[in-house]
Amino acid sequence: MTDAAPDMVAKRAERLQAGLKRRYAKERRFKLYGMLAVGVAVAFLLLLLGRIVEQGHTAFYTHSTTVPVYMDPERVDRAYPAGTNFNLMVAEQQLARFGVVDDALGSKATEMRGLFSSELKFQAADRIKADPSLIGKTVPITAPLSDDADLYFKGEISRETPADQRRLSDEQIDWLDRLQADGLVRTHFNGGLFTKGDSTEPELAGVLGALVGSALMLAVTAFLAIPIGVAAAVYLEEFSPRNRISALIEVNINNLAAVPSIVYGLLGLALFINWMHLPRSSPLVGGLVLALMALPTIIIATRSSLKAVPPSIREAALAMGASKTQTVFQHVLPLAMPGVMTGAIISMAHALGETAPLLLIGMVSFVPGIPTGFDQPTGALPSLIYIWENASERAFHERTAAAILVLLAFMIVMNAAAIVLRRRFERRW
Repeated sequence: MTDAAPDMVAKRAERLQAGLKRRYAKERRFKLYGMLAVGVAVAFLLLLLGRIVEQGHTAFYTHSTTVPVYMDPERVDRAYPAGTNFNLMVAEQQLARFGVVDDALGSKATEMRGLFSSELKFQAADRIKADPSLIGKTVPITAPLSDDADLYFKGEISRETPADQRRLSDEQIDWLDRLQADGLVRTHFNGGLFTKGDSTEPELAGVLGALVGSALMLAVTAFLAIPIGVAAAVYLEEFSPRNRISALIEVNINNLAAVPSIVYGLLGLALFINWMHLPRSSPLVGGLVLALMALPTIIIATRSSLKAVPPSIREAALAMGASKTQTVFQHVLPLAMPGVMTGAIISMAHALGETAPLLLIGMVSFVPGIPTGFDQPTGALPSLIYIWENASERAFHERTAAAILVLLAFMIVMNAAAIVLRRRFERRW
């Protein structure tokens, strides 16, 4: 008996040690699985961002040319310079400098015109309009190269590219090489990508119009969805009676949060455009549609934040003589505000990236200008990305990736501002 007791204690200790080792091994494996999961997620994120940057970084620089143009008095319309065919005039003069003789159909001049953007004629017309004395003189004109010429200098098109896969002929490539050899081609930052609206010509297209449209649309969304959503959540959580009606409302709110976004687009088309006759493709309608879509998320997040406030806060406030309204708005809601801001951030970020409802209310239309009001037609960054990706011109594809990067940057800035506001609430309370 006395000898068996120590043996039993030793065996029990061994079993305990073995169990502890197994538990520690499980814990280490669980940590390893978690690290692997995080690593895989980060790897996929870096792969996605890397692919976008690889495809879109070339859109942030462009090529332009500065060519001497003789303002032929016989061809320049002094009264209406914009009516002059400067592109053809520049093409013919450039052929003459290269010593190329055009045929009777002017096909060589047409090919040379294809190397210059249509912006060249506007630049020349503006120079003549500002100073008519330039007529009869040789004036240097700076303008972007065409999208295909720009892709050639970016290495997207080369002589090895099959002829049926490029719109530049071998002769046009020779002319581009001569322009570069003569020092007439310059590489610079593509500022027009951020200062211009959409265009049918890739080298002139920019994201400013869509960026302003998205900002105006989100302003409408935030102005409507956040106050209404927070007020509805406060009432449902703190003031509404617990009955079948309130239970039905809660179920419907949870269901609305899972409704596909295209359904909200159909609702906006029927309600705001067909019935209320609000301007189609405007930030006002877009903001209203996205506000409807963001409301369920804000209400659910706000209610969860209110529930997380300890009941002792309410009991202490009521015990000190505060009314129900004072308790909620002076004690409970300020403590729940960080969670409310988190819900608002999530809903606004979700709204910023939505495309389907915007397509149904007309924001897929081509809008070249910059909107200056909430009722003017405009585009949005998601719809602009959709339009550019489906464009036939190859140069639009790099701008699609660049627009995605701009959208991500806009979302990061917006979320950073919201996080700063949330931390201020946290420090204050």
